[in-house]
Amino acid sequence: MVFHEDPQPVEREFDRALRPATLDEFVGQNRVRDNLRVAVDAARARREPLDHVIFAGPPGLGKTTLAHLIAQAMGTNLTVTSGPALTSPRDMAGTLTRQERGDILFIDEIHRVPRTVEEYLYTAMEDHAIDVVLDSGGPSSRSLRLTLAPFTLVGATTREGLLSGPLRNRFGLVERLEAYPQDDIRRILERAAGLLSFPIAGDAADLLAARSRGVPRMALRLQRRVRDLAQVSGLDHIDVAIARDGLQRLGIDELGLEETDRRILRALIERREPTGLKTLAAIVDEAEDTIEDVFEPHLMRCGLMARTPRGRVPTAKSYSHLGLASPGERAAQGGLPF
Repeated sequence: MVFHEDPQPVEREFDRALRPATLDEFVGQNRVRDNLRVAVDAARARREPLDHVIFAGPPGLGKTTLAHLIAQAMGTNLTVTSGPALTSPRDMAGTLTRQERGDILFIDEIHRVPRTVEEYLYTAMEDHAIDVVLDSGGPSSRSLRLTLAPFTLVGATTREGLLSGPLRNRFGLVERLEAYPQDDIRRILERAAGLLSFPIAGDAADLLAARSRGVPRMALRLQRRVRDLAQVSGLDHIDVAIARDGLQRLGIDELGLEETDRRILRALIERREPTGLKTLAAIVDEAEDTIEDVFEPHLMRCGLMARTPRGRVPTAKSYSHLGLASPGERAAQGGLPF
């Protein structure tokens, strides 16, 4: 049974339909999956709640899915919320007091939980209790300790460095998710094709996997858009030609870059000097967190951008990828180096 407390919309039906039902069906992240299986089996054998777990890594790698699978494996309820939704201690107290023994409380973006709310988690995670202040600010102010049922907190963060030390140290399992290799992404796409009853050719799956940035969420989004194109084109499957056409329509190039990625690179090139995150976000009209969490990691993995103490700079590879001559090449040709 799943309760959704986050005011944001629930995941689309497409994503829910493709979510694996068990840890064994989860593709990729083998080390993380194996560690979870051991922890779950041990907790079930002892008939105890699972230790608190935190998943760290870029968006779209399966942190929310793993939280659902933990609840399924433990045979308990899952409550889903997020850091920004827990704006006051009252929100946190209400959520915690509704947990039953062994339940899973999943907090997405846990690094965004306000510090005053975070303090409630300390005693809740360790002592299974919270202290509620009554008549706050008055002369008769007093606190009441509420006992909680033992529960498991599963947190997800894209910014592990923003977690406070006291909170991070209270998690028994700290698992970091990495970008998926192309073979794992292909398996995810082929599994999705079977569930959707819309086949995908092997070379088409390879093409989509190669351009998905190692992120299953993006791969499935591309598959959905290419499937739409195939259907309106009268096809009963996705072949490599329609996949290539769909990627071109979406502006996804051979390195998996979108138009925003290319805008970031062009902005760095045009600046002709190291650029800070705030300045870069203003130029390309994107949130700083989005640039740092979504776009920047892939650009750095591709060797198109580097971070220096003074700011972000483009690499020689970024010039060639955009079809531009680098400063060194222009200088060698007798032109200005910028």
